[in-house]
Amino acid sequence: MEQLQQALPHCAVTEQSLAYFKYPKRTLSVNLPVRMDDGTVRMFRGYRTVHSTARGPSMGGVRYRAGVNAHECEVLSAITTLKAAVADVPLGGATGGVDVDPETLSAHELQGLTRRYTSELVELIGKQEDILAPDIGTNEQIMAWIYDAFAEDVGEASAGVVVGKPLMLGGTYRSKDARGRSAVVIAQRILDAQGLPLKNMTVAVYGHGSTGRRAAQTLAELGALVVAVSESDSATYASGGLDVAALAEHHATQGTLHGFAGGTDITPAEALELDVGLLVLSHDYGTINASNAHSVRARFLVEATNRAVLPEAERYLAGRGVQVIPDLIASIGGVIVNYLEWVQGASNFFWTEDEIVAAIDVRVNAALDDVLATQKDRNVPDLRTAAYVLALDRLNNAVVMRGVYP
Repeated sequence: MEQLQQALPHCAVTEQSLAYFKYPKRTLSVNLPVRMDDGTVRMFRGYRTVHSTARGPSMGGVRYRAGVNAHECEVLSAITTLKAAVADVPLGGATGGVDVDPETLSAHELQGLTRRYTSELVELIGKQEDILAPDIGTNEQIMAWIYDAFAEDVGEASAGVVVGKPLMLGGTYRSKDARGRSAVVIAQRILDAQGLPLKNMTVAVYGHGSTGRRAAQTLAELGALVVAVSESDSATYASGGLDVAALAEHHATQGTLHGFAGGTDITPAEALELDVGLLVLSHDYGTINASNAHSVRARFLVEATNRAVLPEAERYLAGRGVQVIPDLIASIGGVIVNYLEWVQGASNFFWTEDEIVAAIDVRVNAALDDVLATQKDRNVPDLRTAAYVLALDRLNNAVVMRGVYP
């Protein structure tokens, strides 16, 4: 809401549109009983927020994370609405999740939880209503279980109800790494515009999920020196650059970044404090906040995940001349590839990998072009505000054209 207020002087939105944006369409809270492997029944708390359907059906992630709550889902669903508008795809935003640490459950228990969660939502989701996508703690296997549970409950398969599925179930190429790829594409263009080549620039990547791995790999391929990679409980550093492919293999086999032969163990906090040209944030929202912003020494921060830099931290960093490349454009590849998979599922027509990559790149670059044009034409001070202005204009147009029912 604070960022929204900064954008309002630069765009023309009605009170009606603001009301639609400030309040989500609905937030559902459900209790999920699951029979555990020891025969006991454990109750979990689940949520699903649909923020907006002004521009089309809602779409958004399902996260399995301890501490997930309704407020978090509402915030993230609003961000997804904005991101879809910036990408100019005919979708609204949604987010859901379950308050659980998935690492504490067996595969059987995780499947039971997923199927129960899907069944509780079955009357509210669908390819033209609300589409579910992977997020923190969920993956293509969980998306496959959602797909199957929905099909069993409604009596027919519907590939469009869930994205991020395995290829053999109607998924799409590059589903896992589109967000990491778009973060690098956007960062490279921003740096080029300022006469700063990406080649040989030092980089730290915070977060080693699919997004972080893809970002690190792409940066290394472009000649950047990825000197540190971190996740929530481990990190590694090499001043001359890490072999990111070998590091990914080490992490896959050992389950940690520590102990990597090509680097030196450091703490995740130390990874955030390195003096590097570029810090890619691909872990979760709030990674950089008021408590640690003063320790950041990177010159550019890239939000490869939703709202990785909180507003109070961003204000402080801006005062020091640190530029944040915001999530509304940097991580837009995730929304775009999910949209492409949804279109393929709805039409039962699938593109090749090369066609998917080309379509992602075209749309990512078009979104940045639109944000930069907005920044210039409206005399907007920063990229995040420009992205808000662009998104709010598009949402306002949709709301005004549709009117209020009844």
